[in-house]
Amino acid sequence: MRSVSRRMISAIASCGVLAGMAVACGSNEEEAPVAGLEGREFISSSVTGTPIPGGGPLRVEFGDDGTLNATAGCNTAFGGVDLSDGRVRTEQLAMTLIGCSEETAGADEWLNGLLAEEPAWELDGEELVLRTEDTTVTLVDREVAEPDQALVGTTWELRSLISEDAVASGPSITDAGATLRIDEEGRVSGSAGCNNIMGSARVDGATVEFSPLATTRMSCSDEKNEVERAVLAVLSEGTVQVTIEADRLTVMGESGNGLEYVAQS
Repeated sequence: MRSVSRRMISAIASCGVLAGMAVACGSNEEEAPVAGLEGREFISSSVTGTPIPGGGPLRVEFGDDGTLNATAGCNTAFGGVDLSDGRVRTEQLAMTLIGCSEETAGADEWLNGLLAEEPAWELDGEELVLRTEDTTVTLVDREVAEPDQALVGTTWELRSLISEDAVASGPSITDAGATLRIDEEGRVSGSAGCNNIMGSARVDGATVEFSPLATTRMSCSDEKNEVERAVLAVLSEGTVQVTIEADRLTVMGESGNGLEYVAQS
């Protein structure tokens, strides 16, 4: 199922921490989307010329509203884009400010350099090619390169907690070991972070309706209790909306709180 990407959500949520940048996070409504690219995300499969520091890959997403999100392995650049005349022209791009690893140091500069040269683009079915004088990047549609996992029958491991203001992740969340699985009969199993959960769910497209979930009653550490409360608060809302992008599952409750899972390898 195609959805707004996790990177786009994270980038928009980061607008408040862009140091001194008076950049709007809204869409560029004056630019019309170009048929064939809008609403699609592409992932690089090869780079000719200067390689991406850290190996990338380059990920580029074109919004339906004339926006672009791009990352070469560290921070995400986002803003308006003009795709007319066969070139990628960006303006007023903002960028998230997370720290890059030593391995990916230079990836942001590589990305900025590529976009500054207003690369020519050519789309052939599922393949997109970006060309500058010195660099050629071949990209493949994300849904081909990284097909969406199935919601039912997959065991999902918790990676992040979503609130209305932030997306929280880190060792305390991953170490809790929270999982979620819905089998073909609609049975729900897994862990909320310490205690096991069990119940049932009805899946209707992107809507999942959970029955009241039962849990075991083990004593947990404070950190696991905190994760467990957040997980149960979302799943106990009953009806939630789900989106899947490759191996990532996002579960959002009507409260604005949510959970991000990754498919168990």
